[in-house]
Amino acid sequence: MRKSLAKYPVNPLLDLPTAMKATILTSGRQFTVKQGDILTINQLPESKEGDTITFDKVVFLGEGAAAKIGTPLVAGAKVTAKLLENKRGDKIRIFKHRRRKGYYRRRGHRQELSVVKIESIQG
Repeated sequence: MRKSLAKYPVNPLLDLPTAMKATILTSGRQFTVKQGDILTINQLPESKEGDTITFDKVVFLGEGAAAKIGTPLVAGAKVTAKLLENKRGDKIRIFKHRRRKGYYRRRGHRQELSVVKIESIQG
């Protein structure tokens, strides 16, 4: 094994380094992430581009035999991410119609989103 990859756990079947995975809970949704992943999540309140965000709600950590399952959360585990941008999602058009009644309504919605990059997983 190369020394530069020694800090990552090794899969004995493939003898390749595997990155640690974690399942985090944010905005009522679960995301399985590893270091370097880029996520689009619901906008985090009062956050600006370049901020460092810590996700403390980790429900699953690790891989294989070394995995930790939270009851409901893994104690002491956290995932650190950097906020890349705040943006708005695609426009969703809502159209309601009752046939033969002359009733129709048009509405639209754009979700506020945050794009984050996972920097580290600790646990």
